[in-house]
Amino acid sequence: MIRVPADAENAHSSSVESCPSLRDVHSINPTQLMARIESYEGREKKGISDVRRTFCLFVTFDLLFITLLWIIELNVKGGIETTLEKEVLHYDYSSSYFDIFLLAVFRFKVLILAYAMCRLRHWWAIAFTTAVTSAFLLAKVIISQLFSQGAFGYVLPIISFILAWIETWFLDFKVLPQEAEEENRFLIAQDASERAALLHPGVLSDGQFYSPPESVAGSDEDSEEKQ
Repeated sequence: MIRVPADAENAHSSSVESCPSLRDVHSINPTQLMARIESYEGREKKGISDVRRTFCLFVTFDLLFITLLWIIELNVKGGIETTLEKEVLHYDYSSSYFDIFLLAVFRFKVLILAYAMCRLRHWWAIAFTTAVTSAFLLAKVIISQLFSQGAFGYVLPIISFILAWIETWFLDFKVLPQEAEEENRFLIAQDASERAALLHPGVLSDGQFYSPPESVAGSDEDSEEKQ
C-alpha cells in the first residue's frame, strides 16, 4: 500500500479545516451586499422612488383640494353656472378666484412634468413654481378685494400659499436628500461587492483543497520488481 506522508495529511486536514471559514466569509458578506444591490436595482426598475411618488400624490392633492374649494365658492355665490360664467367669461382680477385655480393647475403641470415624467433631481422647478405662486398671491391680496367677499377671500389664497411652500419643503428636505442617500448606499454596496468578488471569486468546495498524496520514493521500482 502507498502510505501518505504525515506532511501531506497535515496539509490536507488544515486545508479542510480552513474551508468553512472561507465559505462563511464568501456566503455572508457578499450575499448581504448582493441582496442590498438587488433591492436598490428593484427600486430603480420601478421608475420612481416611494418618496417621490408621495410627493407627486401631494401635488395632485394640491390641485384637487384647490378645485374643491373653488367649486364650493361657486356654489356659495349663487350657483355654479351663473358664478362660473361671471368668473371665467367675465374675468375680474379683483374679485375672481379663477386665477387661483389656474395657479394650482400651473403648479401641478410643471411639478408632475419635472419630477414624475422627467425625474428631475434639482430644486429649480419647485423654486420657480413657489416663487410664481407667492408673488401672484401677494399681489392679488394687496390689489384685489377678496377680503370683502367673505371667508373664501381668506381661505383660498392662504391655503394655496401654504400648500406651495409645503411642496417646497417636502421636496427639498425629504425627496432629494433621501434619494441622494440611497444612491450613495447603492454605490458603496456595489463597490464592496466588486471587491468581495475579487477576493472570493467563487464558493470554495472541499475538493478544491484536496492535494493528491505524493508518491513514495522508490515505489515505482518496487512495483516493477514485483511484476
